[in-house]
Amino acid sequence: MVLTPPLQPMLAEAWRTLPPEGALPGGLAMEQKADGFRAIVFAQPDRVLVQSRRGADLTPAFPDIAAAAARLPETLVLDGELVVPAHGRLDFGELQRRTRRRGRSAVQASDERPAYLIVFDVLEEGGTELLGRPYQDRRAVLQDLFARGVLAAPFTLCPSTTDRAVAQDWLDPSWGAAGIEGVVLKGLAQPYMPGTRAWIKVRAHVTSEAMVGGITGSLAAPQTLLLARYNAGGDLRLVARTTPLSTASRRDLAHRLTAAGPEHPWHGRRFSAGWGAAGELDYHPVQPELVAEFLADTAVDAGRFRHPVRFLRLRDDLAPDQVPLVDG
Repeated sequence: MVLTPPLQPMLAEAWRTLPPEGALPGGLAMEQKADGFRAIVFAQPDRVLVQSRRGADLTPAFPDIAAAAARLPETLVLDGELVVPAHGRLDFGELQRRTRRRGRSAVQASDERPAYLIVFDVLEEGGTELLGRPYQDRRAVLQDLFARGVLAAPFTLCPSTTDRAVAQDWLDPSWGAAGIEGVVLKGLAQPYMPGTRAWIKVRAHVTSEAMVGGITGSLAAPQTLLLARYNAGGDLRLVARTTPLSTASRRDLAHRLTAAGPEHPWHGRRFSAGWGAAGELDYHPVQPELVAEFLADTAVDAGRFRHPVRFLRLRDDLAPDQVPLVDG
């Protein structure tokens, strides 16, 4: 094997909409973006490694993927997305639980919730390194591996198209219910550039509503909003946190927010700072009387939006009891 771990994966820059045709060299290929964990699999007869995006060894957590890789008749380095289907969709929560299992527990988990690798690139085949080859050539090699039966379940070929209408359909939020977050666009003539953010990622988005349950910053100058919904039992649940507010939104909200006291359902409650930051979130509860409309992607776990959402406006036409309930 020519390539050795750890290998930095090629990355994507986030765009809000599909770019023009000339945005990347040689025309565009568009692939479905599945809701999973990025993984590079190094497969050869005497060694298998499942590497995470950040270089961690995921092999012990995914013995089913490792065993399938060990049976491959060719030495391969594959780039793709680890996913776990459950409950009628690609389930990110089940995938997270699998990453924490080891030993016999991991084997049991692989029997109960098998993982799959949605493969979208081949970086080495049979001792030949392919990084410098254009995407369209690497894609042809990958398709041939599936056509010849070298790759089969639990490996599956990532859907790809050059038809913008098909890619636009993949951005329909209904795909989010199945676990497809959006599309990744790649230049047909692009080589594979480890560690470089030279692809383009476009997520599907939806608008929704929730109550403002807390803020970061101060009442006079709120920085972000903590958005909440009630569950069927009447508990106020955190469902999202916004990206930093615009100056105009801060000024408007400063005159609308009302500080909450010990009667607030979150009094004394602690939340993780999240987004890769350690520690607890420094926030202030406010009366949950304002309804906010926000823009979010379709990555939702048990009613909570996994990524930051964008505040759009206050919905004065909606009362808190008109906001959808959250499960749990």
